[in-house]
Amino acid sequence: MDTTKYKSTVTEAFNNAAAKYDQLGVEFFTPMGRRLVERADPQPGQRVLDVGCGRGASLFAAAERVGPSGHALGIDIAPAMVEEARRQAAALGTRHVEVRVMDGEHPDLPPASFDVVTGGYSLIFLPDAPAALPRYAALLRRGGRIAFTSPVFTEDTFPFLPPVFTELIPERLLRNLPADWRPDALKRRFNSWLQDPDDLTRTMLRAGFDDVEVADEHIDLRAPDGVTWVDWSHTQGMRLLWQHLPEYESRQLRHRLVTELDRLRGDGPLRLPTPVRFVRASVAD
Repeated sequence: MDTTKYKSTVTEAFNNAAAKYDQLGVEFFTPMGRRLVERADPQPGQRVLDVGCGRGASLFAAAERVGPSGHALGIDIAPAMVEEARRQAAALGTRHVEVRVMDGEHPDLPPASFDVVTGGYSLIFLPDAPAALPRYAALLRRGGRIAFTSPVFTEDTFPFLPPVFTELIPERLLRNLPADWRPDALKRRFNSWLQDPDDLTRTMLRAGFDDVEVADEHIDLRAPDGVTWVDWSHTQGMRLLWQHLPEYESRQLRHRLVTELDRLRGDGPLRLPTPVRFVRASVAD
């Protein structure tokens, strides 16, 4: 993998999406972020680092937990995301929240300076996440905790969307993705250490953590209708697919998704239970 190209692609995608990211009436990242923070369990007065903070789905939930006597630092590689999170912090008046542009693969922060590290659908996307994990162990104080989320990877589903989309998005369209984001490349990169809880546990132990907990839950993805979901999908990870589809295939896919999602929702809002893996571990006291 060309890590420089990979990071520039991710940065550009999220810079372009920042203004509308998680702002179009679809609920998923915020409830997942709150659940992640519940599992991380930061205490009043503690210091929290949120990696790949985006607009702050986990960051502000953590800030609520630690209170004004604590500190919540969010880092993100996309400057536009950082700016949006800063605006949100200013609007909320949360002076104990700080946001910085930073490459999460190599966090430039003092050792043993945090009590909790969180990563909502972010840590796993580092070019070599298993190699980066020991750097986060080093940032934690004795007894500190890391908690992050991941899709539940299986051999027969496309992992970054609710399972229903494996049937709704023709596999041939995925050939339009950049090579590093095609299904086979994703399986090699993610399934090798995230699919099997035992492999994941061993990876965490090698990184310097112990008391590893792996738990899968369903988080409801909610949207008013199919159009809203498809518009929202242009602001998150699926944006890469939309960007690389020929125009006629993009129109066809949009029509197919809107039609099928509206059929699924019936007379009410769309509700798609989405499997999410929660990982929590600690460093030795």
